[in-house]
Amino acid sequence: MSTETQQASIQVKTAKRLDGIGEYYFSTKLREIDELNKQGKNIINLGIGSPDLPPHPDVIKVLQEESAKPNVHGYQSYKGSPILRKAISDWYFKWYGVEVNPDSEILPLIGSKEGIMHICMTYLDEGDAALVPNPGYPTYRSAVKLSGGTCIDYELTEENNWQPNFKALETLDLSKVKLLFVNYPHMPTGQLPDLEILKQLIEFARKHNILIVHDNPYSFILNENPLSLLSIEGAKEVVLELNSLSKSSNMAGWRLGMLVAAKERIDEVLRFKSNMDSGMFLPLQLAAATALGLDKGWYDSINAIYRERREKVFELLDILNCVYSKNQVGLFVWAKIPANYKDGYTLCDEVLYKSNVFITPGGIFGEAGVGFVRVSLCGSIERFDEAIKRIKNYE
Repeated sequence: MSTETQQASIQVKTAKRLDGIGEYYFSTKLREIDELNKQGKNIINLGIGSPDLPPHPDVIKVLQEESAKPNVHGYQSYKGSPILRKAISDWYFKWYGVEVNPDSEILPLIGSKEGIMHICMTYLDEGDAALVPNPGYPTYRSAVKLSGGTCIDYELTEENNWQPNFKALETLDLSKVKLLFVNYPHMPTGQLPDLEILKQLIEFARKHNILIVHDNPYSFILNENPLSLLSIEGAKEVVLELNSLSKSSNMAGWRLGMLVAAKERIDEVLRFKSNMDSGMFLPLQLAAATALGLDKGWYDSINAIYRERREKVFELLDILNCVYSKNQVGLFVWAKIPANYKDGYTLCDEVLYKSNVFITPGGIFGEAGVGFVRVSLCGSIERFDEAIKRIKNYE
């Protein structure tokens, strides 16, 4: 029997938890872009928020020096190095004004994306529900479904400044809701957090016995006033905050994130996480501690570059006759498409196939994003100039 015949005869049904879970949009789109590049199209990818700038030289130096040591290559603590946890604690106090116990209220993560899954698997059983923002990061929805839970959308609208509508939330059946996903500065819309709205979120969660999962990776990007939800009085009772070095320290591929919460929550999540992975490579943790100790000059230097790039994105969106706010923060620009397009998918495909430039349709973030597109700031000025030139030539 040939290998092909053997493979064809083996049929194993996938788990029910994958029903309705498609491959991540960017995973499939990047394969398409790869095929177009093989055809010589040389696609300019302005869709994904993967920082193209390197980490601080001191961070790389620590990784190199520590990796060369002979005694750092074994398994590490499930709770992370005390050095990293202390650095996270100091970082939270310096930038957010939040006191966090490094021994009991911090859990380093192999990227905050895994933290989303760990939290869902820790708290959601079949029949439980989670409130997820629409538009919002698609991983929230996928993680809830994979854990056996049910997603209940709460719609964010431009008219309401992309913030929760508490009157609408109170009309929902919240009897089975255990988690509420929140993300400010918001991705994909770039909306800054409103302190009063965040206070209302805490009150809402306490009233309905719901845990808030605050995903906070964008607080330093083009934002002069980083804010943690944990800085609000009473937040530790109901909030688990995810944070990351991916965007703020240009370390996306390093997979370095953190969960910050009350000791009880950390202990609960650790029960799941410790059965799924081991501690991360020690030199990575020590390099991360160095990154967390950088001063304001580092963030200012990164934001100066992103500010210049954002102007180029505005220019690109003007050519496409899109409408946008200049008050957005974060790693992207969110824009409403012209009325003559059916949806963001139509506009994005037209730009891709006619101009060889990839931007993201807002519909992948939920139905409320269908009439929008998102453009990443991750690319050199030269790449943006070339993208603008191509789109102008097409237009």
